[in-house]
Amino acid sequence: MTRRGGGPGREGAAEAPKPNEGGRSGIPTAVLGATGIVGQRLVRMLAAHPWFGLEEVTASPRREGRPYGEDVPWVLEGDPPEAAIKLRLKSSPPRSRLVLSALPSGPARELELDLARRGHVVCTNASAHRLDARVPLVVPEVNPEALREAGPGPGAGGCLIANPNCVVTGLALALWPLQRQFGIEAVTMVTLQALSGAGLSSLQEGPGPGGVVPWIRGEEEKFGPELRKILGADFEVAASVTRVPVVDGHTAQVFVRLRSPATPGEAAEAMSALRGPVGLPSLPRTPVVVRREPDRPQPGLDINAGKGMTVTVGRLRRVPGYSLAMTVVSHNGIRGAAGACLANAELARTAGLV
Repeated sequence: MTRRGGGPGREGAAEAPKPNEGGRSGIPTAVLGATGIVGQRLVRMLAAHPWFGLEEVTASPRREGRPYGEDVPWVLEGDPPEAAIKLRLKSSPPRSRLVLSALPSGPARELELDLARRGHVVCTNASAHRLDARVPLVVPEVNPEALREAGPGPGAGGCLIANPNCVVTGLALALWPLQRQFGIEAVTMVTLQALSGAGLSSLQEGPGPGGVVPWIRGEEEKFGPELRKILGADFEVAASVTRVPVVDGHTAQVFVRLRSPATPGEAAEAMSALRGPVGLPSLPRTPVVVRREPDRPQPGLDINAGKGMTVTVGRLRRVPGYSLAMTVVSHNGIRGAAGACLANAELARTAGLV
């Protein structure tokens, strides 16, 4: 089965919202788990967002009441944004209708559902609910129509919207044009995943230069079910995952068997032609870029394409036993996590959910 595109989010931006009670313009927005790496990226992206205003930041009870700028273990370049520095960390449920969750899966499992039942629109990066049939798993350029499953609009209850695993997001963008045009029978991949994908502790304690760990707990099992749910297609997925001493940027070596034959050039043309919903501020016009150089893409050179939201594909070629092979590189912290969550919030707004 192949799901067609379309759905909400193609009408462009709505009228800009007015300032909220705190004086920050935009729809009041809360970030759950605001002190972790993904939470920090969400805080920074919200500080300059044209639609949403950062209103609340939450963390564990031991941080209750502390100013965000003084307590956050900031690991991104530069300093915390001015809009966040004086916000007080809280552990109680947020008031803001729009909630962006960077919580680990354990705490997210019950809290996110509870917030949705209370009328909040919760966009989550956690894995806890991705395969729940009641929860849309969304990549805006691939399956925006899945938002129809997200529940009623304002005044009639909340909803929960998930973005995929940080590797799966990049893969979905690269594979969707191939599935749509040629059909996919099977995918085999080997990933080289950055340290930041494992959180703050990995940046301090992860493998040093030359260190490669050929296993990440619970990771390989996510790829097939999530890809099949997003692409609306049934195909085999075999994966082997590796943690490598790269700070940011996941690389996947991908081997694809197609239902209909395609040359590397035809595959490149299909991926380069992909376009997403119009008017979402965080999305680049071209979400997939195909490089022709024999040594690209590389995390150090390509993860910041499209402000971190563009996926870069290269080394498209024929190989024995498969229709195509390719290398896919994406920014795990932005396109694979914080930016994916924020883009889903933008899509929810254009769909009238916020």
